[in-house]
Amino acid sequence: MSAPSLRARVRSEMSQEIKEVARKHVAADGANLSLRAVARDMGIVASALYRYFPSRDALLTALIIDAYEVLGAAATEAEAAVPRTDLRGRWLAVCRAVRAWALSHPVEYGLLYGSPVPGYAAPQETVAPAA
Repeated sequence: MSAPSLRARVRSEMSQEIKEVARKHVAADGANLSLRAVARDMGIVASALYRYFPSRDALLTALIIDAYEVLGAAATEAEAAVPRTDLRGRWLAVCRAVRAWALSHPVEYGLLYGSPVPGYAAPQETVAPAA
Protein backbone atom coordinates (compact mmCIF):
# COMPACT_ATOMS: atom_id res chain seq x y z
CA MET A 1 0.00 0.00 0.00
CA SER A 2 1.53 3.31 -1.00
CA ALA A 3 1.72 6.35 1.22
CA PRO A 4 -0.83 9.05 0.49
CA SER A 5 0.40 11.72 -1.84
CA LEU A 6 1.30 15.14 -0.55
CA ARG A 7 -1.79 16.56 -2.22
CA ALA A 8 -4.03 14.00 -0.48
CA ARG A 9 -2.46 14.71 2.91
CA VAL A 10 -2.83 18.47 2.47
CA ARG A 11 -6.43 18.04 1.37
CA SER A 12 -7.19 15.87 4.40
CA GLU A 13 -5.54 18.33 6.79
CA MET A 14 -7.37 21.27 5.23
CA SER A 15 -10.71 19.44 5.47
CA GLN A 16 -10.06 18.72 9.14
CA GLU A 17 -9.16 22.35 9.80
CA ILE A 18 -12.31 23.54 8.05
CA LYS A 19 -14.40 21.19 10.18
CA GLU A 20 -12.72 22.39 13.39
CA VAL A 21 -13.42 26.03 12.56
CA ALA A 22 -16.98 25.12 11.56
CA ARG A 23 -17.50 23.33 14.90
CA LYS A 24 -16.48 26.51 16.71
CA HIS A 25 -19.00 28.49 14.66
CA VAL A 26 -21.74 25.97 15.38
CA ALA A 27 -20.88 26.22 19.09
CA ALA A 28 -21.12 30.00 18.99
CA ASP A 29 -23.96 30.54 16.53
CA GLY A 30 -25.85 27.25 16.48
CA ALA A 31 -26.38 25.37 13.25
CA ASN A 32 -26.76 28.63 11.36
CA LEU A 33 -23.38 27.97 9.74
CA SER A 34 -21.87 30.49 7.34
CA LEU A 35 -19.16 29.34 4.93
CA ARG A 36 -18.04 32.95 4.57
CA ALA A 37 -17.46 33.21 8.32
CA VAL A 38 -15.52 29.95 8.35
CA ALA A 39 -13.37 31.13 5.45
CA ARG A 40 -12.79 34.50 7.10
CA ASP A 41 -11.57 32.83 10.31
CA MET A 42 -9.22 30.65 8.27
CA GLY A 43 -7.85 33.59 6.33
CA ILE A 44 -8.97 32.29 2.95
CA VAL A 45 -11.59 33.35 0.42
CA ALA A 46 -15.01 31.71 0.65
CA SER A 47 -14.68 30.23 -2.83
CA ALA A 48 -11.68 28.19 -1.63
CA LEU A 49 -13.93 26.27 0.77
CA TYR A 50 -15.95 24.96 -2.14
CA ARG A 51 -12.94 22.88 -3.21
CA TYR A 52 -13.39 20.88 -0.02
CA PHE A 53 -17.12 21.09 0.67
CA PRO A 54 -19.51 21.92 -2.19
CA SER A 55 -22.07 23.55 0.12
CA ARG A 56 -22.95 24.43 3.68
CA ASP A 57 -25.05 21.27 3.83
CA ALA A 58 -22.08 19.15 2.78
CA LEU A 59 -20.02 20.65 5.61
CA LEU A 60 -22.86 20.09 8.09
CA THR A 61 -23.13 16.50 6.86
CA ALA A 62 -19.41 15.97 7.44
CA LEU A 63 -19.74 17.34 10.97
CA ILE A 64 -22.75 15.11 11.65
CA ILE A 65 -21.02 11.99 10.33
CA ASP A 66 -17.93 12.73 12.44
CA ALA A 67 -20.12 13.16 15.52
CA TYR A 68 -21.93 9.87 14.90
CA GLU A 69 -18.62 8.06 14.47
CA VAL A 70 -17.15 9.44 17.70
CA LEU A 71 -20.36 8.75 19.63
CA GLY A 72 -20.50 5.22 18.24
CA ALA A 73 -16.89 4.59 19.22
CA ALA A 74 -17.56 5.78 22.78
CA ALA A 75 -20.60 3.51 23.09
CA THR A 76 -18.77 0.53 21.58
CA GLU A 77 -15.79 0.99 23.86
CA ALA A 78 -17.99 1.18 26.97
CA GLU A 79 -20.00 -1.87 25.94
CA ALA A 80 -16.86 -3.90 25.23
CA ALA A 81 -15.57 -3.30 28.77
CA VAL A 82 -18.48 -5.25 30.30
CA PRO A 83 -18.70 -9.07 30.19
CA ARG A 84 -20.79 -10.38 27.26
CA THR A 85 -23.11 -12.25 29.62
CA ASP A 86 -24.05 -9.12 31.61
CA LEU A 87 -26.76 -7.75 29.32
CA ARG A 88 -28.05 -5.21 31.81
CA GLY A 89 -24.53 -4.02 32.55
CA ARG A 90 -23.76 -3.64 28.85
CA TRP A 91 -26.95 -1.65 28.30
CA LEU A 92 -26.19 0.64 31.25
CA ALA A 93 -22.59 1.08 30.10
CA VAL A 94 -23.76 2.22 26.67
CA CYS A 95 -26.34 4.60 28.18
CA ARG A 96 -23.77 6.10 30.54
CA ALA A 97 -21.22 6.46 27.75
CA VAL A 98 -23.73 8.23 25.50
CA ARG A 99 -24.70 10.57 28.33
CA ALA A 100 -21.07 11.31 29.21
CA TRP A 101 -20.30 11.97 25.54
CA ALA A 102 -23.32 14.28 25.23
CA LEU A 103 -22.24 16.27 28.26
CA SER A 104 -18.66 16.62 27.03
CA HIS A 105 -19.66 17.33 23.39
CA PRO A 106 -22.81 19.48 23.59
CA VAL A 107 -22.30 21.03 20.15
CA GLU A 108 -22.04 17.69 18.38
CA TYR A 109 -24.91 16.26 20.43
CA GLY A 110 -27.03 19.24 19.41
CA LEU A 111 -26.26 18.59 15.75
CA LEU A 112 -27.37 14.97 16.11
CA TYR A 113 -30.36 15.23 18.42
CA GLY A 114 -31.17 18.93 18.79
CA SER A 115 -33.53 21.12 16.85
CA PRO A 116 -33.57 20.50 13.11
CA VAL A 117 -31.38 22.79 11.05
CA PRO A 118 -33.62 25.02 8.90
CA GLY A 119 -33.28 24.12 5.23
CA TYR A 120 -31.10 21.05 5.88
CA ALA A 121 -32.24 17.62 4.73
CA ALA A 122 -29.94 14.85 5.90
CA PRO A 123 -28.63 12.89 2.93
CA GLN A 124 -28.64 9.10 2.73
CA GLU A 125 -24.95 8.98 3.67
CA THR A 126 -25.82 9.87 7.30
CA VAL A 127 -27.98 6.77 7.77
CA ALA A 128 -25.18 4.21 8.16
CA PRO A 129 -23.20 6.24 10.75
CA ALA A 130 -26.42 6.94 12.65
CA ALA A 131 -27.17 3.24 12.85
